[in-house]
Amino acid sequence: MAQAPRILKTKVGIIGGGPAGLMLSHLLAAAGIENIVVEMREHETIRNTHRAGILESQAVSMLTESGVDGRVLSHGDEHAGIDLRFNGESHPLDFRDLVDATVTLYAQNEVFVDLAAARQRDQGDVRYGCEVTEILDMETPTPKFRFTDADGGLFEVHADVIVGADGSRSFARRQMPDTSRQDFKVSYPFAWFGILTEAPKSAPELVYANSPHGFALISQRSETVQRMYFQCDPNEDVNAWSEDRIWAELQKRVDGPDGFELKTGPIFDKSVLGFRSFVREPLSHGRMFLIGDAGHTVPPTGAKGLNLAFADVKVLFEALDSFFSTGSEKLLEGYSDLALKRVWKAQNFSYWMTSMLHTPVGGDPFMAKRALGELDTVTSSRFGQQFLAESYTGWPHA
Repeated sequence: MAQAPRILKTKVGIIGGGPAGLMLSHLLAAAGIENIVVEMREHETIRNTHRAGILESQAVSMLTESGVDGRVLSHGDEHAGIDLRFNGESHPLDFRDLVDATVTLYAQNEVFVDLAAARQRDQGDVRYGCEVTEILDMETPTPKFRFTDADGGLFEVHADVIVGADGSRSFARRQMPDTSRQDFKVSYPFAWFGILTEAPKSAPELVYANSPHGFALISQRSETVQRMYFQCDPNEDVNAWSEDRIWAELQKRVDGPDGFELKTGPIFDKSVLGFRSFVREPLSHGRMFLIGDAGHTVPPTGAKGLNLAFADVKVLFEALDSFFSTGSEKLLEGYSDLALKRVWKAQNFSYWMTSMLHTPVGGDPFMAKRALGELDTVTSSRFGQQFLAESYTGWPHA
């Protein structure tokens, strides 16, 4: 006889316990709205998955003002600008001067650690190592999903609302019927070769470099650990690259008459990061809603991924809070349209930054020169600098 699932009843069932799912869970709990979070990966797996993070001030405020933790202020690295480097010269953009804003460098796995600790502190129901196998009754007032835990136990969550926060390979997204959605996507012909290195900072701000040899980003992680990337083929084999070869390639892409030289050190992590843009419309079906990478992904050039996820959370939380306090579904019905306004602005910015900074695959000389003209236009105009600064530091949450 098949095992009967154990029924769990809650108001909001959240599939996915990364930063987006945990932030929504935290805000809901603070408002007295019961919720359950189910995550496929184990806590330690997520904690040890190194992903860069550049947080807009709104995202920092969500962590600190909602009572998650203040580590982002004590351990994060606030940045007041970036350097656009092309033709071998650096062009600094001062965000404070241009738009009175900053961003904070704080790794995504650290954001997860803070949120997971806050949910544990507040006795939140967060279950790791669980696989969601089925979503039922999305179009009814009581949507459900089934999952198995690490011990093989079978559970069925009965909720008023289900939220898919399960990343770019979202199981929740795939359960939406084909007749009610449309996908928009672009695949890029290049990727980023990323490293983590034990080295001091090479520059006070992040350096985005356009060079004839390909794009490079000289980013940071802490005073002693740095993250750097260079444009590569999506099929690049990280094992084919020695440390000496990596450093020579990175240095070649930032070389210039000013003698800018990278500070080097042992490399302890290498990976290839693929590029694509994706948007699902709408971000909802019936009583199921998508947030973060489950609904959209952007290239990392514009530093928008986690910030978009938190913006989705803010919009959806306010809609859920209204729904449970008043019974009105008006904000829930408007969630997708409102969230997608910011998503498409971010897609435009990320696409623009990517095309302006990367070397065209195939070596099209016209496109390479055009990108240099665009960089010169942006950096030589205060209005151009302000547009980039405003987009990079983030638009107000809806």
